[in-house]
Amino acid sequence: MEDPSKSFKSEDNLGNLASWSTITQTTSQTITKRDRWKGKIDFLIACMGFSIGLGAFLLPYFVSVIVAGVPLFLLEVALGQFMSKGAIAAWDICPLFRGIGCASTMINFLVNSYYTVILGWAFHFIFASFSKELPWAKCGHSWNTNSCIDAVVRTNLSNSTSLLRQHIFGADPASEYWENRVLRISNGIDNLGTIQWDLALCLLLAWTIIFLAICRGIKTSGKIMYITATTPYLFMIILLIRTAQLEGALNGITYYLKPDWDKLTDMTVWSDAGTQIFFSYAIGLGALSALGSYNRYHHNSVRDCLLFAGANTFTSLLAGFVIFATLGNMSYISNVPIHLIAESGPGLAFIIYPKALGTLPGSPIWSFCFFIMIILLGIDSMVSEFVHYYFFKN
Repeated sequence: MEDPSKSFKSEDNLGNLASWSTITQTTSQTITKRDRWKGKIDFLIACMGFSIGLGAFLLPYFVSVIVAGVPLFLLEVALGQFMSKGAIAAWDICPLFRGIGCASTMINFLVNSYYTVILGWAFHFIFASFSKELPWAKCGHSWNTNSCIDAVVRTNLSNSTSLLRQHIFGADPASEYWENRVLRISNGIDNLGTIQWDLALCLLLAWTIIFLAICRGIKTSGKIMYITATTPYLFMIILLIRTAQLEGALNGITYYLKPDWDKLTDMTVWSDAGTQIFFSYAIGLGALSALGSYNRYHHNSVRDCLLFAGANTFTSLLAGFVIFATLGNMSYISNVPIHLIAESGPGLAFIIYPKALGTLPGSPIWSFCFFIMIILLGIDSMVSEFVHYYFFKN
């Protein structure tokens, strides 16, 4: 990145030179006080915390990466790197837009507020995995209803699609464990219920770990993210090897890779792909500017941007293989089409996947691997996004 003050040498640009001199002088004063990444790949490792997203839309996904993801990612990182300031103070480059930094910080706070809730759920499930038999594998517990069934018998769907769908999503032990044991869903919004102390303690544990990871700034968080950003790949590969050996897994992977050209005309698909990119790249959250501000002035952020895009795409594809191999096995067992089983959001991580893991030999071990992966990914994302709260004034 070229020092901008070198571009203004003529007398005709004295006004511009004065403006740039003010900015670069302020920047140079900040550089002497601000910490720097210790290694060349520390920044890239930190950004990889955003690259984990369970699902991709292939063609719309790749188009969104090229059109929006890479350019906006580079723009935010370059702004923080040039100004050597956090999400809010970086907009001193144009004080009129300082409100953008304030808005992005507020959005980041709101997003992290529910990210930690998901992290708390994952802690609950990983503690529940320390048992001889997973509690959501079978019925017969206090939270199960009379309509709960242990397994779905393979039948022909020609006349019973709705019945099977009800069994799979409404009366199986995994769904009832999630709704009646973990969430304890009330019968209406007017009935708030009581505090679930087990979840409250899991949430407290999540916040405590995040605080300990970021309390000393990038000196601590940079080292932690080496573990939290790379270890999940090991667990994903282990899960992929295991799920690929299941019956019907190939059908799920084929379904994942086979494009549905008719859906390309559906704007909802493109909107969802764009949303996925903005979340997985952390666009507009202010975290990228904050992370980039720890780079040295001449750091090659373009190279890091391209490497990050490649890592993000690889991660999404790898996670997709793991998920759809599992869905293929569930489709084979229940004789239900994959598109009726597939579910997005928390239901995928806390109903569908636990249900599949409960059918495997040694299910507590596989459940532990899956949820420790979710926890590491969540911690990595949270640490990457929360780092700039300590430095947004600098």
